[in-house]
Amino acid sequence: MSLFSRFFKKSPHQRAAIAATFLNPHSTLGELDLYLIGEGRHEELWKVLGAHIRRGADGNILGTAFSVWAPNARSVSLICDFNYWDKNTHPMISLGSSGLWEVFIQGIGAGTRYKFAIEQRDGRWVDHADPLAHATEVPPHTASIVDESSFTWSDASWLEKRAVSEPWREPVSVYEVHLGSWKLGLSYQELAIQLVQYLKEQQFTHVEFLPVMEHPYGPSWGYQVTSFFAPTSRFGSPDDFRHLVDALHANGFGVILDWVPAHFPKDEWALAKFDGTALYEHADPRLGEHPDWGTLIFNFGRNEVRNFLVASAMYWLTEFHIDGLRVDAVASMLYLDYSRKEGEWVPNIHGGRENLEAVKLLQEATSIAYRTHPGIMMIAEESTAWPGVTRPTSSEGLGFGFKWNMGWMHDTLQYLEHNPIHRVYHHNEVTFSILYAWSENFMLPLSHDEVVHGKGQLVNKFPGDRWQKLATLRALYGFMWAHPGKKLLFMGSEFAQNEEWSESAGLQWYLAEFDEHRGVQIEVAELNSLYRSRSQLWQRDTTPEGFTWLVGNDSAHNVVAFTRWDDNGGAIVCVTNFSPMPHELYKLPLPLAGTWVEVFNSDDLAYGGSGVTNSPITLSGGADLRTEVRIPPLATIWLELQP
Repeated sequence: MSLFSRFFKKSPHQRAAIAATFLNPHSTLGELDLYLIGEGRHEELWKVLGAHIRRGADGNILGTAFSVWAPNARSVSLICDFNYWDKNTHPMISLGSSGLWEVFIQGIGAGTRYKFAIEQRDGRWVDHADPLAHATEVPPHTASIVDESSFTWSDASWLEKRAVSEPWREPVSVYEVHLGSWKLGLSYQELAIQLVQYLKEQQFTHVEFLPVMEHPYGPSWGYQVTSFFAPTSRFGSPDDFRHLVDALHANGFGVILDWVPAHFPKDEWALAKFDGTALYEHADPRLGEHPDWGTLIFNFGRNEVRNFLVASAMYWLTEFHIDGLRVDAVASMLYLDYSRKEGEWVPNIHGGRENLEAVKLLQEATSIAYRTHPGIMMIAEESTAWPGVTRPTSSEGLGFGFKWNMGWMHDTLQYLEHNPIHRVYHHNEVTFSILYAWSENFMLPLSHDEVVHGKGQLVNKFPGDRWQKLATLRALYGFMWAHPGKKLLFMGSEFAQNEEWSESAGLQWYLAEFDEHRGVQIEVAELNSLYRSRSQLWQRDTTPEGFTWLVGNDSAHNVVAFTRWDDNGGAIVCVTNFSPMPHELYKLPLPLAGTWVEVFNSDDLAYGGSGVTNSPITLSGGADLRTEVRIPPLATIWLELQP
């Protein structure tokens, strides 16, 4: 059989791969790559699409290979600095039915700005940024940039330890940060010094960044992503961001990123109508447009689109050593009628409202992430009662490790917004969360969403005078850090920022110079320190054996009390008084005989409290393990059983 005959007996993908190799010996795309891309199963898509520098045996640069998926384009050209942005200079080669185009250009390397000029079916040309670009221009400029990492990681021991970790049985206390406004004007390199030092002082275990993926509109806080494979260039290069992650790991802090697969903006130069057709989005606006955000919704059922999103998640975990992804707006993905009126949505093949394609995407992303990166965390921001968010995909769950407990957040803040004299009628709002506390693996969020859009800062949500507002905030933190579930607190809340957060204004750091704010900051640091060292507060977060009610129905006094247990029978009792009246001789049941020591009191003078504290309490065995304790006004105390 002749070579010609054997060539045409191969599949279209195989023929395209062979032709590409013949025409372009520096192609990034092989036969297997084309097959996996067509099947939507290429878990390392970023290694074959986009821009890739090629070097010779001597290490010198030969040039850069470019490739892009645009199946409905009439033609595609590379435009860049090198060819003076002339679309007639470097036309790209079509790889047949794969829908892929590629070209190799000699002599260019890192730092070259480029785009793809795409001729649509109607003959119109539109210039697009590279969907898989690893670096971008600083907004408002929109070109992609050829990038090659030269960073050397130093976190091997961190990754080894992470690989055998069990986050659901470990302390997780997350500081949520918007990089651009934590302190205005800092670069990734500067954050690697200042943010790391602050986390050491405040003793959180993890930091979570609002989306760092490139986005053109700053006030979107990063939630309208245009480059799903590039960290924003506002604060430095991709290697600068790697340096920040490496520095955090070196100092013992995990890094979580917000990831936004739910939607993307309509900018013509980005993903929208990429090849002149609805390529990444649904063509039907009932499926492809988000009514609230003015954005486009990914076509989750398309193999290549699902592959693009899963590969994006893998990219951050692999190339930047990220320890967890918090998936934004999961509810908007799961429901076809999300924020839509009757007649504005399309049912699934069974006539239901569930977005089956989005479910498949999320299951694929979580299962691949956990298989390839053991020890990481996949976290869902899911605001409904969708069953099995943190159930394994093998049991038809979504496969997440944790879910934000939006119910706890809403009910607790709503309870505390009532005047104390009326809280007697709303006691269930502060106790209800325990009824479902083990239905999922939960994280308790006091996030950025609670301090924007006219909601005001946490400290100003509560009634009373200034002292009472601050005391309520301190009591809330003590209650939250003892409640089952991992913890998350948005920046500024740890020192009781007064003004509503604004991404353009930054935090009110000067407030920490005042005692009332500094006291809250000291309290949060102490809570984190105690939390890290007390396995009672996290080892059994996901099982009911780690929790026992002591006082759950004392609505008249606005008091709740419970015990947290570890595997060895160690116990901590948390007592919270949400009343502005102190209870001097409160009869508190305790779970075990022995000596109980007050290890935390949010009314401590060091935190700005009134100093109502307790001496050690010793109980001998007996039928009625009750004692009288002093419970300060608007305060939380922790009592620990001594060994």
